[in-house]
Amino acid sequence: MKIGVISDTHDRLPTFRRAVAFLRRIEVDAIFHAGDYVSPFAAKLIAPDVLPIPLHCIYGNNDGERTGLKSVLPGIVDGPLTVKLGGKTIVMHHFVEWLKPTDIAGADVVISGHTHEPVNEVKDGKLFLNPGECCGWVTDKSTIAMLDLDTLKAEIIEVHE
Repeated sequence: MKIGVISDTHDRLPTFRRAVAFLRRIEVDAIFHAGDYVSPFAAKLIAPDVLPIPLHCIYGNNDGERTGLKSVLPGIVDGPLTVKLGGKTIVMHHFVEWLKPTDIAGADVVISGHTHEPVNEVKDGKLFLNPGECCGWVTDKSTIAMLDLDTLKAEIIEVHE
């Protein structure tokens, strides 16, 4: 099962569009967005009525217009979000530091965002994954991740024009 992981899109539509197009092209089975869309107009790119791929999403610290985001992404919640998929348990929060040990205990994969820095490492038998920044504002690199739930391995992918 292929999972697309995105975070920190920060209203930058060109990079967000490229990331979504890439995930469609490789036919992911689901998308996880770890927060910081910023505005509802950007979130429309992955809205359920626009993108026919199951979406799991949480708020980030820059998502101030929560009512508007909730109207576009009805499933959006505050983290942590725990999802069982493909026989694995995925826990997602914008801030990995805010996860409690009990949140992480049963997880196979821990997804976070916020730092704009990619993380793809196994610690204590769990895959910790931060796709970096889709927006490219800070690092000048638009990155996302592709997670293979069957192997519990992920790849950080730079999405080019």
